[in-house]
Amino acid sequence: MEVEIKLRLQDSASHQKLSKLLSQFHTKTLIQENIFFDGTNSELTSNLAVLRVRFYDMDQNCVLSLKAKPMISGGVSRMEEHEEPFDPVLGRACIAEPWRLLSVDNSKVLRRVRDEYGFGASGVVCLGGFRNLRAVHEWRGLKLELDETNYDFGTNYELECESADPEKHKELLEDFLKENGVQYSYSNVSKFAIFQSRKLPQ
Repeated sequence: MEVEIKLRLQDSASHQKLSKLLSQFHTKTLIQENIFFDGTNSELTSNLAVLRVRFYDMDQNCVLSLKAKPMISGGVSRMEEHEEPFDPVLGRACIAEPWRLLSVDNSKVLRRVRDEYGFGASGVVCLGGFRNLRAVHEWRGLKLELDETNYDFGTNYELECESADPEKHKELLEDFLKENGVQYSYSNVSKFAIFQSRKLPQ
């Protein structure tokens, strides 16, 4: 179970302000490209499951993941996550020809989506995706991920933090944002849900 604090930043100015505040704690920046797949009968999305191929830093690395049973409330997201390394060359080939996912027989993720959801029984489709620029920071013992997510219909800004004690750490983060005048709200939908809706949260 992945548990994350997700705070949506109001705008680009809020993102830039927070980026400056966290600059001394910055450890790395990741360029992510997220591409999603489903069966032709929406076997995954109809069951609130998401199959994603994520490319890092211009295909330096690639990860295949299944996210399922999401719950998000009060800026805290909880969901099942199962992920594994994936060949970037194969990942690119699957975007062009999604049926190739069905020919991968050494993937536990793909075996699970086939067995549990019937994924690919009638075919596979690539849903497209979006890019994300993620700045990673080590701050007060927490790993903070400051995201700038670029959809083809707009840009969303978000602060994420994986936590074993989300209520305590959310309060710590909120106090920090309020003290520094950074405008934020609780994220109430996932990045994928925003992508599906084709509109930014209000």
